[in-house]
Amino acid sequence: MLSLNDPCADDATICNFVYSETDSTAAANVADWLVGKPMALIGLALLGLVIRWVLHRVIDRVVKRAETGMMPNRFSRAMTGGKVGTALNIHEAAGATRRVQRAQTMGTLLKSIVTGIILAVIGTMMLSEIGVNVAPIIASAGILGLAIGFGAQSLVSDFLSGIFMIFEDQYGVGDEVDLGEAVGTVEAVSLRVTRLRDVNGTVWYVRNGEILRVGNMSQNWARTVLDISVAYGEDVAQVQRVLADVAHDLWVDEDFKGRVIEEPSVWGVQDITPDAVVVRVALKTAPLEQWSVAREMRQRIKARFDLEGIEMPFAQRVVWMRSADSEPAQPEVDIDSAPPAQGPAQAEGPA
Repeated sequence: MLSLNDPCADDATICNFVYSETDSTAAANVADWLVGKPMALIGLALLGLVIRWVLHRVIDRVVKRAETGMMPNRFSRAMTGGKVGTALNIHEAAGATRRVQRAQTMGTLLKSIVTGIILAVIGTMMLSEIGVNVAPIIASAGILGLAIGFGAQSLVSDFLSGIFMIFEDQYGVGDEVDLGEAVGTVEAVSLRVTRLRDVNGTVWYVRNGEILRVGNMSQNWARTVLDISVAYGEDVAQVQRVLADVAHDLWVDEDFKGRVIEEPSVWGVQDITPDAVVVRVALKTAPLEQWSVAREMRQRIKARFDLEGIEMPFAQRVVWMRSADSEPAQPEVDIDSAPPAQGPAQAEGPA
């Protein structure tokens, strides 16, 4: 604690001024404590408020720019056009909402970090101004930071992972995601945990630090891939033409305008199994529309196959009749609840 007889410090402006006017050390020190110290503390507080205000304004401007995105919507529509542009416009509002939420979350986080740092620095400077030795405080803060870092590693990992997930826009509220153990719709995203609800209605809370990979089924566009099995006796070329017609009818259907965003394509024979020939058809859809489009496509394929007389595969098996005193008999084909087999491939079947 300073004595009234102590001379003024070099940086004590008020003290030096009073001392030069009165030649009194006591009056100079009293003036310094009654006027100089409070003015210095007020100046530091004002400096901190000004710095905080400037940085918060900068963060607000960055957040505003992030809310509008990197590309104007009109330019995006002009570049895409057609059904692709229509689909993007339909889901533009949802994407913009998520972008705004992400930008505001990061803005709030950055403001909190800036405020905490400024408060710590200005507070330390104020303590130093009134004569408190801040070296032990700084050392204690460093030790406390190390203790927290070692003792709460999982918590720090969760927060850092949450920050990068929000920055990188890996997923947002309303997205259908696969987080490994949990698969469902994202309901909330925070810096520590992600909450999502699966198809059965179960709510999952996943710590961000435990998420090793993310499968997002809602970003930009999706694809419906259908593997259609037909019997061996069917003409594969005809099956492909029928599938192409059904997919084209869905593409031009006004009810699915904007949901199917690209002309569907039949990729051909995907697999040959012991029971069927598998033909694959693919449709590019808007986000979150792949499941409804797939259900509608299956229903139309079933109706068209019934109309064209295209047979779906049915279960069959070969039964060998053996006896101890005779040679093996000819195999008999046992077909469960199915019409007679067509063609030698179905009649023989696998052994």
